[in-house]
Amino acid sequence: MNYTLELNTQEAGSNIVFNTIIFDSFKVNIVERYGGKMGFNPKLWEALFKVRTIGNELIARRDGNMRVKIKGDQLEAYKKLSQVLNSYDYKNRLINRKAAEEDYVHFILSLVIQNYQLN
Repeated sequence: MNYTLELNTQEAGSNIVFNTIIFDSFKVNIVERYGGKMGFNPKLWEALFKVRTIGNELIARRDGNMRVKIKGDQLEAYKKLSQVLNSYDYKNRLINRKAAEEDYVHFILSLVIQNYQLN
């Protein structure tokens, strides 16, 4: 499945980060909320995501809600994957970027499959 990853689209000074994964038939909008100063050791407080069609229509979850809040062990796993994508090594191509992106996308895709009924 082809995808495009758009990382860290945020306004200056904001503690909210927006990431988007665009697949062939849908896209996943991820919102990360951080505590502390963004320029100095920010801490990820919460992460949530929504699934939309390519035409920007929200897709409802199996239970009827629109968004999924990443909690518990999944949040810890997400923090680790997110830290890799924000690391010095990733930004300066010192690690395999493709593998790091694929790990992140596969994790989010597993959450989408658990929570959404995609046709």
